[in-house]
Amino acid sequence: MTNHTQHQRFSANLGFLWADLPLPDAIRAAKAAGFDAVECHWPYDTPPSDVLAALKETGLTMLGLNTVRGNPGENGLSALPGREDEARAAIDQALTYGFEIGAGAVHVMAGFAEGPEADAAFADNLRYACSKAADMGMTILIEPLNSYDAPGYYLKTSRQAVTIIERLNLPNLKLMFDCYHLQIMEGDLSRRLTACLPHIGHVQIASVPDRGAPDHGELHYPHIYAHLATLGWDHPLGAEYKPNGPTDATLAWLQQEKRT
Repeated sequence: MTNHTQHQRFSANLGFLWADLPLPDAIRAAKAAGFDAVECHWPYDTPPSDVLAALKETGLTMLGLNTVRGNPGENGLSALPGREDEARAAIDQALTYGFEIGAGAVHVMAGFAEGPEADAAFADNLRYACSKAADMGMTILIEPLNSYDAPGYYLKTSRQAVTIIERLNLPNLKLMFDCYHLQIMEGDLSRRLTACLPHIGHVQIASVPDRGAPDHGELHYPHIYAHLATLGWDHPLGAEYKPNGPTDATLAWLQQEKRT
């Protein structure tokens, strides 16, 4: 159980934060700002050795990364029938890169699809991903995306994700619980966190509805942090928000949390 006097830890999602910097410099900026870990979206243009060097220099861990989106306009490949070869190449790429930089998890992006054939493709690709990830000591994450930002995305709700996780029953298949997406799609996040807890592999935060810093909007994050603490969740929360200016100018919320 978490010590409630200990401050919540946070991970900087470098897909959005310091996105104007080369990834190694963004890692250094996250350390300087007081983040406890980092995560990213698609780091593949940066040599993994450069990322690893920045991680070792700062002492930060890279928690996870995403599989590639696919062709322009696509948002993942793993639920697309007939695209299994591409989906598995993307999974191999992410796992290999992630393993080289010491990342613990890969988010397998599903893509725009629906129906029984998509269900089967996603299940088969997740079995493949989890088998390969297990050999590397890594976790596979799946993430529901809201239907406003990603209309037509295969995975829409935590209920759908948990059903898949329970049906496949693979120990290293987990839910990426993004508070921003799930507040928009389902709400009732305190009860939802409690219900989903056995299946959660990572939690991400941003304000709703503007996806800005987690210090305004519909969600009162101090409540979420306290609730997660009572549940015993003590992993860094992923700050995956879109800065409305230079990242360093949007970090008052982080400094406040560090003081509490």
